[in-house]
Amino acid sequence: MSSNNASEKTVSDVQSTTTEERGHETTVEHEPSGRSTCPECEGQVITEDEQSFCTDCGLIVADEWVDLSPTLNDLGLVGDADQSIETVDPLRTDKGLHTKIGRNTDGRGNPLSNEQWEKVQRLRKWHKRMQFGEKRKRTKRLNEGLRDIEMIGGNLSLPDHVIKQAARHLRSASEARLPGGRMAWEALAGGAVLLAARASAVDRDEIDVAVAKHTKAPLERVCAAARKIRCQCGFDAPLIRPNAVMEVVDALDDDAIPGARAVRTWRLAQHLMKLGDRVPVGPGTPRCTVAASALYAADRLLSRKHLTQEQVAVAASTIVPTSRNRIARYSRELVDAYEAEHGTDDPGVGLEEERDTLR
Repeated sequence: MSSNNASEKTVSDVQSTTTEERGHETTVEHEPSGRSTCPECEGQVITEDEQSFCTDCGLIVADEWVDLSPTLNDLGLVGDADQSIETVDPLRTDKGLHTKIGRNTDGRGNPLSNEQWEKVQRLRKWHKRMQFGEKRKRTKRLNEGLRDIEMIGGNLSLPDHVIKQAARHLRSASEARLPGGRMAWEALAGGAVLLAARASAVDRDEIDVAVAKHTKAPLERVCAAARKIRCQCGFDAPLIRPNAVMEVVDALDDDAIPGARAVRTWRLAQHLMKLGDRVPVGPGTPRCTVAASALYAADRLLSRKHLTQEQVAVAASTIVPTSRNRIARYSRELVDAYEAEHGTDDPGVGLEEERDTLR
């Protein structure tokens, strides 16, 4: 009995002595790093501030107590990683940092009086005026495009991360000033979803047709928008139509190009397509149209011409609407890009590079 009292007295004396030495009134006790007993003498371990020590032998068990739980940054819930700790939403024009005034009830769910309702209406009006900032028109169009992305993703039951990645693509397109002319915001929204879906693990079979079905733009413009975002914003995303050149070759008449010549023409056209994506040539044009132009340009670079612009345009039009003017224009640009890249119009240089790639 006396030994127990002595032990209790010893622990009490050590605790009080430690408290007096450290100048604290109380001792905060919890388990540091999952340890509550001393590894040396199996005495009690207590923690004051950030230091854990044994009450019997004085051994310092841990000098710093760190919270290793995930932070907001680890969870991807911050805006500027260096400054902000606010949650963000890429589907909102101001990244979700604004408040929304949309209910006709107070915080407890009670209906607003006439005076309160009029006040809320005034606040809503000012909020609507101020939330888009200085670039009001462009920001409103971006907001509409983000709503389109949400609608497309909802109709296709796409994962949340795909929808948010599409929103980032559209925001990058807006910053690069891609909308304008024949490139509408609606098409860019569909193209952004198509790129994000292609880069994810979702089922890609006929995904371009599915996205175009729920986009406020035809399939041709959606594919063109996806290519424009990929080429001009520098996204490393899978090609929408990786075998576009072969699709055009298959659409030609069987006797359009002789067998051995067809292989050389296809390989050179493939090389021109890579240059067209890198330069880029016709970034706001469907990939099959540029592929048809590459096929015609390859035939021009090789000896003995076999194809006409009309033949190529008709073949490509079975996939996407294509005109002779586009074939003529983009084929010239592709030949210019080839000469600028290799310093010559010799087709053997491009064919040799394609041979090395296939190896």
